[in-house]
Amino acid sequence: MFVTPAFAQAAGGSASPIAAFGQFLPLILIFVIVYFLMIRPQQKKVKEHKAMVEALRRGDQVITQGGILGKVSHLRDDGEVEVEIAQGVKVRVIKSTIVQVISKTEPAKSAE
Repeated sequence: MFVTPAFAQAAGGSASPIAAFGQFLPLILIFVIVYFLMIRPQQKKVKEHKAMVEALRRGDQVITQGGILGKVSHLRDDGEVEVEIAQGVKVRVIKSTIVQVISKTEPAKSAE
């Protein structure tokens, strides 16, 4: 019923460094799995979106986050794009809100 002094002293001993690492191993594995399944793909997606926005040109047909389809009519330096959504109807949208480029225009041929 009572704990002997020898048993009480043995339970309070210090753990080896290998045993301490073994306790943190599941936490480390969880972080590695989360990195490869969630963080890394999201970083790749952000990088692709940034490249797409940087490659926008006049005449590209785009879709915005709000679902508006239109044609890029003017690129501004302040991070905005002027999109023509109907004949004579133009709206200004932030570049980062463009979700997808439907069709790209061909670059102008160089005069030789």
